[in-house]
Amino acid sequence: MTVNLPTPAQPLMIGTRGSPLALAQAHETRERLAHAFDLPFEAFTIVVIKTTGDKIIDRPLKEIGGKGLFTREIEADMLASKIDIAVHSMKDMPTLQPEGLVLDCYLPREDVRDAFISPTASGLDDLAEGTRIGTSSLRRRAQLMVKRPDLEVVEFRGNLQTRLMKLDQGVAAATFLAMAGLNRLGMDEVPKTAIETDVMLPAVAQGAIGIERRVDDTRVAEMLEAIHDTPTGQRLAAERSFLLTLDGSCETPIAGLAELDGGTLNLRGEVLRPDGSEAIDDAMSCPIEDGPEAGRVMAQKLLAQAGEGFFDWRQG
Repeated sequence: MTVNLPTPAQPLMIGTRGSPLALAQAHETRERLAHAFDLPFEAFTIVVIKTTGDKIIDRPLKEIGGKGLFTREIEADMLASKIDIAVHSMKDMPTLQPEGLVLDCYLPREDVRDAFISPTASGLDDLAEGTRIGTSSLRRRAQLMVKRPDLEVVEFRGNLQTRLMKLDQGVAAATFLAMAGLNRLGMDEVPKTAIETDVMLPAVAQGAIGIERRVDDTRVAEMLEAIHDTPTGQRLAAERSFLLTLDGSCETPIAGLAELDGGTLNLRGEVLRPDGSEAIDDAMSCPIEDGPEAGRVMAQKLLAQAGEGFFDWRQG
C-alpha cells in the first residue's frame, strides 16, 4: 500500500442509510476493508445519514422523485468531505453519479431473486382471486399484474422490517422482498419462497452492494480496489448500461439481469406497462467485455418495440 491507511485516531468515514439492511451492508464493507489491510474495526467509523426516501414513507416513490431520494443527502455529505465512502444497494442507485463522485467498487453479489413472502401461501398460485398483495415496487406490481391481474395490489413502503410488520398486521396477505436482503440479515425464519428469474426477472443490480467515492480520492480508490469483485462489476456494467439507455427510474417498470458463463455474458431484459397490461422482453449473449454495448443495444430494441407512451400510466 502506497498511501496512508486509516487509524482509530483518523478513521475512514463510511456513510450509509440507517435501516438494518443498510447497516449490515456498511458493516460488511468495514469488515472486508479491515481484513484486506489487517486493520482494527476502530479504524472505520460508520456514519448514519437519513435520506428523503427514509423520511417520507407514506407516499409512493414515483410521487416524490424516484431513486435519488435514497442517495442525495449521502452524496452531499461526501462532496463536503464529511464522509469518505458511501455504501449503497445498487438497485436504488441512479445510473449517473453527481460530478466529482464515482462508483467503481462492488462487493460479491448476493442472491438476485425476489422472495414471495406470506404466512399462509407458498406462492402466487396459492392466492385466491381478489387477495391483497403489498409492494412499493412498480416493477413487481407490473410483473404481478401480468401474471395475476385478479389480485389487488396495495402500496407497501418502508424498510424490510416495516413491510414484514405490515404483513403481520394483515394489511396484505403476501408481499415480495429481495432474497439478498433476507440473506444478509440472516432472516431464515421468514416464510419465503424464492422466485426463479425466468418467472420474475429482478430489478437491475438487485443483490449488489456498491461503494461510492470521490473521484480525486486516490487513497480510497486504492483501498477499494482490494475488495472489488470483478465479476459483479462486469455484470452490473451491462445491466446499468441497459437501464441508462432506457432512462430508467423508480417510475418505470424495468427488469434486467446479466449472468456470466465462462467468457460469455448472457443478458436478459424486460420492460412493462405500469398497469401490467403488456410486457416486452429480450435476451442476448456476447463476450464479457461487450456487456455495456449489449445493454445499450437491447434497450434500444425494447424501446423501438414499446413505442411512445409505453411507460405512461393508463387512466380509468
